[in-house]
Order: sequence, then structure tokens, then C-alpha cells
Amino acid sequence: MPPAAERGATVIPDRVVARIATQAARTAQSRRAAVPPDRGGPTAPSASAAVRTGSVRLHLALDLPYPTDIPRVCERIQQDVAERVAQLTGLRVGEVTLTVRRLVTAAGASRGRVR
Repeated sequence: MPPAAERGATVIPDRVVARIATQAARTAQSRRAAVPPDRGGPTAPSASAAVRTGSVRLHLALDLPYPTDIPRVCERIQQDVAERVAQLTGLRVGEVTLTVRRLVTAAGASRGRVR
């Protein structure tokens, strides 16, 4: 039997990598920005991925609590997601862009509408 490298390749579709990145972003958001997962307030993170020959580019969109050190928290979330995606997929993560959709105050998340 030929060596594994000569037998073929495993291809991971973009949408699968995006789902892995979404879960990694949810975990990182909870850990780095003190946002409890699935607790109302901030909406769940979303991700897209573009896989090309052994590497991937990721784009994340998420909410952050206010006040927070936005640059520091974003950098740490990007690092966490890149490490986790690389670990789970074996792909080299070339770039992680992050869009902050909105800033959510702790009071705003629990208050509801003003009448």
C-alpha cells in the first residue's frame, strides 16, 4: 500500500470550517469578553471561511459587552479562534478578520424596551 501522502487528501468544505470557527468564537467570546454563552443579550457569533490549498481565511462577526477594551479583546478572540481552527482542521489559518456588530451594555441586555 502506498504511503498516506500518496493515497489522497482530506478536503474540508468552507462551511464546515466556518461552523468550527463559529463554535470557537462562541467559546472565545465567553472566555475573553465575559459573555455567557446562550444567555440573551449578545447574539451568537457568526463566521465565514475561505479554504485554499491547506490554508484558510476566516471572517468573524460578534457582539461585545460595553465597556470593554475592544482592541485587546478582539486580538485575543482572533488568536483563540485561529489556534482552535488550526488544531481541529490541520489547516494553516492565514488571516482572521473580526467585525464587532454591536456593543451590548449589561443593563441593556436585561432591561428590555423602554416605554
